[in-house]
Formats: sequence, C-alpha cells, structure tokens
Amino acid sequence: MVRCTVMLDASFFDKDAQHLAVALLGKVLRHHVGEQILSAMIVETEAYYRAEKGSHSSQGRTPSREPMFQDPGTIYMYYARGGDSLNVGARGLGNAVLIKAALAWTDERSGPESLATMHANNPLQSGARRPDHRLCGGQTLLCRALGLKVPDWWGRTFVAGHLYLQDIGDRPARVVRTTRLGIPDGRDEQLHLRFVHYAHARACTRNPLTRRSAVEGLDYAICTPESAPAAAPV
Repeated sequence: MVRCTVMLDASFFDKDAQHLAVALLGKVLRHHVGEQILSAMIVETEAYYRAEKGSHSSQGRTPSREPMFQDPGTIYMYYARGGDSLNVGARGLGNAVLIKAALAWTDERSGPESLATMHANNPLQSGARRPDHRLCGGQTLLCRALGLKVPDWWGRTFVAGHLYLQDIGDRPARVVRTTRLGIPDGRDEQLHLRFVHYAHARACTRNPLTRRSAVEGLDYAICTPESAPAAAPV
C-alpha cells in the first residue's frame, strides 16, 4: 500500500548537499518505462561540494559538468566505470548529491512485473538473477535496473509521469555517516560525506557496519538524521 503520494518538487532540493543527501534516504525514485513504473527506495547517498577535491565540479566548469552549476534539482549524469550514474544538484554552484544505492521497491504502483523488468535489466554476469537487496546496490547497478541513461536525463529535471522522486513516509531513525567510495588518494577521500539508511545498510554499495577493520567513531558514525550532516567544506 502506498503510504504517501507526495512528489518532491524543486524546492525540496534547495538544501546544503549533506542535508539533501540525508533527506533523500527513504525516498522512492520512480521511472516510467512503457506501461510499467520501475521503482527503488534510496538507501545510500554521497554529498559533493565544489570546495573539496572529490567533486567533479572542483575541476572547473565545463560543458559536461554544466548541470552541477544549474538550479538545485538539476540532474547530472555521467559514466562511471562504463555504467550510468545519477546525481542531483543541491544548493550552491557545483554542489550535488550522488544517489549511490537503493532497494528495489514494490507496491501498488510498481508490482511484480516491474520488479521482473528490473531483474531483466540487471542480471549477474552469468545471467543469473541478482538477490533483490543487491539489484540496485551501487550507482551503476541502480541506473541499469531502472533503465536510466546519461543521454536521456543529463541536464534535465525530474518530471511527473516520467522520472521523479516520491515521499512515501519512510524516515530513517538512524543514519550511518562514513567516507565516500572510489575517491582517489589526495582528493579529500577522508571526508565523511557518505550517508546510509541504517535499517537498509545491507543493500548499500559497501556496508561499513560489516567491515571487519572498521571502527565505530573513527571509520563511521551512527547518527540521528538531524545530527548526521557535519560542517560543509569551505
């Protein structure tokens, strides 16, 4: 049963990147493909600022990065390791949030047929079916499962009936804050700008709670949503 039918409008995205990254946890991303609606609940995000070296925008304003310098809510897509990757602009020129991972979502809008399409879009290399909780467990896996492509959505905004985010009433009680993934050495890889929905951490790209070498309070912190954002890089 759908608990809430509120589509997020442009004003929702006009937040500091970390606050937006936390606010996106638990929201459902819906993509209309033909007669089906492919859906996934966001469980992992990463914040990026122009003022720190991990962000694409820190390398300058170029035509390919232009969506990062547009209004909050503008979609910035790029290719990561051969796959498509979805970001959305936040408050401040060059600031954005990467939608890192999600949990395949079914309800009265997105039923078993939609889930089957997502599995068909994103099987294992062997052709076998991925576990449901791993179907969108990474930024490129998410886009592949939902059928999102760079040429279709780069520089656009979310559109009702096509691609949009919906508030279904999920509010994480706890959030895991930790370091971002895939940031090269010397590019501010130490910043704790990745946020994970604690209740769905097993569905994220790399679960910080199960890493043997990870130390709470050093490598990650468990926070309330209100206390999760830290001071923004300046």
